[in-house]
Amino acid sequence: MTRAFVFPGQGSQAVGMGQELAQSHSVAREVFQEIDEALGQNLSRLMFEGPIEELTLTENAQPALMAVSMAVVRVLEKDGGMDFAKTVKFVAGHSLGEYSALTAAGALEIADAARLLKARGLAMQQAVPVGAGAMAALLGLDIGPVEDVVAEAQRQSTNGEICVVANDNADGQVVLSGHKGAVEAAIGIALEKGVKKAMLLPVSAPFHCPLMQPAADAMAERLASVVIAPPRVPLVANITASEVSDPDTIRRLLVEQVTGRVRWRESVLYMGEQEVDELVELGAGKVLSTMVRRINREMTGSAVQTPADIDAFLAKL
Repeated sequence: MTRAFVFPGQGSQAVGMGQELAQSHSVAREVFQEIDEALGQNLSRLMFEGPIEELTLTENAQPALMAVSMAVVRVLEKDGGMDFAKTVKFVAGHSLGEYSALTAAGALEIADAARLLKARGLAMQQAVPVGAGAMAALLGLDIGPVEDVVAEAQRQSTNGEICVVANDNADGQVVLSGHKGAVEAAIGIALEKGVKKAMLLPVSAPFHCPLMQPAADAMAERLASVVIAPPRVPLVANITASEVSDPDTIRRLLVEQVTGRVRWRESVLYMGEQEVDELVELGAGKVLSTMVRRINREMTGSAVQTPADIDAFLAKL
């Protein structure tokens, strides 16, 4: 069995996440405490108790999701005796999950990752005035037809508004991002082309599109002063859908990722080409692990987020 560890992105947050781990494992509590201290806020209490509206704020959701993922990793390693580099061939993460992946692989320190994600969330929130941008999910159209939809929406735009593919998640699951008018126009075009479902997403900003350039600039400045070490196993990067281990290249790709497309479908296909046959999602939710079979039918997916999940995973090693 050749595995990769993958780490969830925004949208997987839920009140109570990580609490069972904290109750059963002191190393998980240490992770949450370290992140609380790095941020100067009681993020763990927000994770455990809510309210969900505050937890869902981008500046909170991003470091919180990383916290749960890292708590799982630490329990696997310190309490379970797992040898990280011998267990997996690659790491990868969806959007903010890329920071979790790099932290798990030893390229980033936990405190640095928490502060970077807090800053990333704030910068992304502030990059575009509320209501000016939008994101939409198109279900039932593959990336080729969606590219045609986007091109048509751009042609119809009379005031230079943009609409791009933000996330190529899986066959038949693509997310658009850009100016609200252009995204709404794309929805209309997609409906004409027979998309099964097209809907605006309840997000606070248009992520992974050129409108996020102010946030990319802010992250370039932040990342310039952070130490990035070579990861214990290669990262399959969102931007390139291929492996990378060079710290300077990782730094550049993390900046480009803010405005660029999350090539998740291609990333999973790449890992399959490199003989990975199981993706193990570490952290909150099961979004990535349930998408696996839609991308590569030869690959399996599983999620590890609770003490019971951890025990079951360790038993397979």
